[in-house]
Amino acid sequence: MLKVESLTIRFRNAPVDRPVVDGVGFSIGAGQSVALVGESGSGKTLTCRSILDILPRGAKVAGGSILFGRGAEAVDLLRLPRSGLRDIRGSRISMIFQEPMSALSPLHSIGDQTMEVLRLHGNCNRRSARDKCLAMFERVGFPDPLRAFRSYPFQLSGGLRQRAMIAMAMVARPQLLIADEPTTALDVTLQAQVLALIKELQAETGMAVLLVTHDLGVVANMADAVVVMRAGRVMESGCCADVLGRPLHGYTRKLMAAAPCIPGMARALPAAAGDAAEDSAAESAGDAILEFHGVAKTYERGPTRVRALDGIDLSVRRGETLAIVGESGSGKTTLARLAMLAERPDPGGRLLFRPSAGQPPLDLLSAAGPELTAYRRRAQLVFQDPYASLSPRMSVGEIIAEPLVIHGVCDRGERWERVRALMAQVGLDPAWACRYPHAFSGGQRQRIGIARALALDPQLLICDEPTSALDVSVQAQVLDLLEAIKRRLGLSLMFISHDLAVVARLADRVAVMRAGRVMEQAPPAVLFSAPLHPYTRALIAASPEPDVGRPIDVATVALGAGAPDLWPAPFRPTPDGAPPPLVETAPGHFVRGRLARRAA
Repeated sequence: MLKVESLTIRFRNAPVDRPVVDGVGFSIGAGQSVALVGESGSGKTLTCRSILDILPRGAKVAGGSILFGRGAEAVDLLRLPRSGLRDIRGSRISMIFQEPMSALSPLHSIGDQTMEVLRLHGNCNRRSARDKCLAMFERVGFPDPLRAFRSYPFQLSGGLRQRAMIAMAMVARPQLLIADEPTTALDVTLQAQVLALIKELQAETGMAVLLVTHDLGVVANMADAVVVMRAGRVMESGCCADVLGRPLHGYTRKLMAAAPCIPGMARALPAAAGDAAEDSAAESAGDAILEFHGVAKTYERGPTRVRALDGIDLSVRRGETLAIVGESGSGKTTLARLAMLAERPDPGGRLLFRPSAGQPPLDLLSAAGPELTAYRRRAQLVFQDPYASLSPRMSVGEIIAEPLVIHGVCDRGERWERVRALMAQVGLDPAWACRYPHAFSGGQRQRIGIARALALDPQLLICDEPTSALDVSVQAQVLDLLEAIKRRLGLSLMFISHDLAVVARLADRVAVMRAGRVMEQAPPAVLFSAPLHPYTRALIAASPEPDVGRPIDVATVALGAGAPDLWPAPFRPTPDGAPPPLVETAPGHFVRGRLARRAA
């Protein structure tokens, strides 16, 4: 279906001997999936964009060929006139872009943008196109397809916008689907559903898939063949089982080593781990730096009331990492916004902060003036998107120094010394302080965000999906950095993520959230070896692993991520819709269900 030979891409002002893509070649058969794997900057996305002739300004193809089609119908896309290429784009070849907010038009509804594909290429009338779009919206997991059809991009979350991009690419049933990080913004259960949908459409239509991803677990579940790229060149390629199971190149081995994994569900929990969890809970239960008591949050959208949080009782202990995991819409980010007092909870809840052990707690919801200012210095947030959270008009030094300026900390000379020290602390060259964010990679921008959060010497760091947009090697570097900073400064971390492999590595305790409630809470050693709630089991089963012999368990995912009425009896709501209570079934292990406490 597609054959790329000796593809070379250069930027206009770059040296001739330094192409950004250098002699890349691979082929994809009908119904086959090929994954392009590598770090940011390896040339994966440029290779994909050259297929549709949508390279960024200044980049041009300097050599090679891209043959599309089978047998006598094959055409060289690099030599095809623009009119012929327009007929192929969107109908025979579709692309899922990595960043949906910049790929979608802000002036048109999601429905109109998706119907445009069918109207331009499918010879459909408006009614037929609308029906096909709504059917595809339902298949990609929109909870309310009609509402999504009428919405504009800014009215949807990042995960919902990515679903719209996937629906738009797949609604015309193309012969070749180019998927550039298609599941980066999706939680694991929806990711499993989307991957299953792509495979289902492949089986129905014989569609070929070119997958660009940094998630080796996705590669193991989707790809027939793998092409590993670094610095614009192919380092290793071959059958997926061979490349992931027996990597030969040192760079491939490095990627495999950096890929995080979660403990197996069937692995027995060592007795010492349970004892350690109990002892740790007993030692630090009375020393919580941040506490949520009965916290709820309701949003009103016209006549609709959305209950984002419902009776949250949680605590972040001093010096620990509490991980909050769950699907999009489970209330994780809302909880972080309440912790930062960016929003206020519904009346009746309490939010307490204890600056030092043994001191009486500060009621944050009644604090004002100097007390509130002092809390905002002690608690800082690392944002999810390192691209949108840094001002493009400010240099890196100004961005990191901004909290110091706002709180009036030190004079100008000392301020710049602190900026340089912070940059060195997060692994950035202090000489780069005068550069602007666009000159940095995604991993470097996330380091800038971490440096800004550390500027005021906080006690509590709230990290909202800080590694979701990073490739595995950069993700490993950022996690190493967070662990080192936590140990060195004695920070408490509230770490929000949908990646259970990251959580298994970083967390001291894990709280699993769904629909604004805590479903299960335990230390990671307990949670990943002996999960009790069906929703927790679904999250673990949906997490892809870089092992072709351990595919995603779709049946377990479908059960736990489905309607609560389908769960086993102890976990179902009562006939009037009330959820079961959150009970402690073992020391430090809480589950929402009608379960008896296990013997110690």
